[in-house]
Parts: sequence; C-alpha cells; structure tokens
Amino acid sequence: MRAVNLLPRDSVAQGRKAPPLPVLVACVGSVLVTAVLAVMYLSASQGVSHQKVALQQAQAEYAAIPAPAPPSPVVGQIPQLRQTRVAALATVLGQRIAWDRLLREVSQVVPSDVWLVTLNAQSPSNAPPARGSVTSAPVSGFVVTGCTYSQDSVARFLARLQLVPDLSVVTLGKSSAGSSSGVSDTSSCPQKMVTFTLQGNVRSPGATS
Repeated sequence: MRAVNLLPRDSVAQGRKAPPLPVLVACVGSVLVTAVLAVMYLSASQGVSHQKVALQQAQAEYAAIPAPAPPSPVVGQIPQLRQTRVAALATVLGQRIAWDRLLREVSQVVPSDVWLVTLNAQSPSNAPPARGSVTSAPVSGFVVTGCTYSQDSVARFLARLQLVPDLSVVTLGKSSAGSSSGVSDTSSCPQKMVTFTLQGNVRSPGATS
C-alpha cells in the first residue's frame, strides 16, 4: 500500500502570505473615518435637539407676554393739532407788520431841516378811519406831526413819504406857520416855525404798491 502525505507542502504554505501594508492602512483609515463621522452626526443631532427645545421655550415666553394697550385717541390727534398750530402761526406771522422796517424807512426820508414831534402808526386791521381825509381811501393809522422852516420843506417831506414802500395814500393833514395853527402835539416847536401833520395808510403785509 502506497503511503500518502497529508501535510501541506511548503510551497502551498509559502503562497498564503499576509496582505500588503497599504491595504491594511486603507482599511483602518476607512474604519476611523466612519467612526468620526458617526460621532459628529450624533453630536450635531443632539445640538439640533437642544436648539429646538430653546426655540420652543422662547416662543412660549413670547406668547405669554400680554399685548400692549391700544394707543389713546389723543395721541393720534397730536400730528393734526401740530399742523393746525403751525398753520395758525404762519398766518399770524404773515399778517405781522414789520414796524422796525417802517420806522427805518421813515427815518431815512426825513429832510435835515424837518423835526418830527410825534409819530403814530397802527396795524391796518385795527386802525380807525381818520377824519378830514382828502381822499376816499380810509387812513390806516399813520399820522406824523413835526415842524420845519418853510412850506417847501413840508412838501419835500410829503413827497419822500410817498416813496416809502410800506406806506400808501400819504396826504397833508394840516400845515401852518406859528403855534396857533391848531396842529396838535406841536407845542415843542418855536412859534415862528411851520407846523404840519401828515397822514396816510400803513400797507398790509403782502400788498403791492
């Protein structure tokens, strides 16, 4: 009977070698990457869960806040009241007479040989009509009295007053030599000087000549 050797041959044992090192490194790396990704996914999932819980708590707190009370009707009327007051103020300022400008204009046209004793001026809306006006237009409260040396000076002053932009219908009221002429408020003038009274209208704001 022939004997049979059941043991593996050396050549077969030598043919079963271990896998190369790069393959082992690749396998181990794949396992590590998969593990890291799994840990990151679990951590992100937990973070999202916490954020959802915090959002729900914030929404619950916001819903628990009581609604603000409706604004008072007076608050809604404030802008309208402000506009009304601004419009009223603009209207009043538009009707205001620039008295400083009027007095400056009159002072610039007074001749050097004329002295003013009194000057009365009122707003056109409040001035009463003057008596003895030589024209049909009502006088609006501008009356000036003074004294000078001659009637020519009175005429020159009258002509200059007619050029003042804020005056209109300036006329001669009275003019006479001596203090016995009957012109009021001229007691400070010497007796031999000519006393006069000139009167006219104060032009309303925005009126044209």
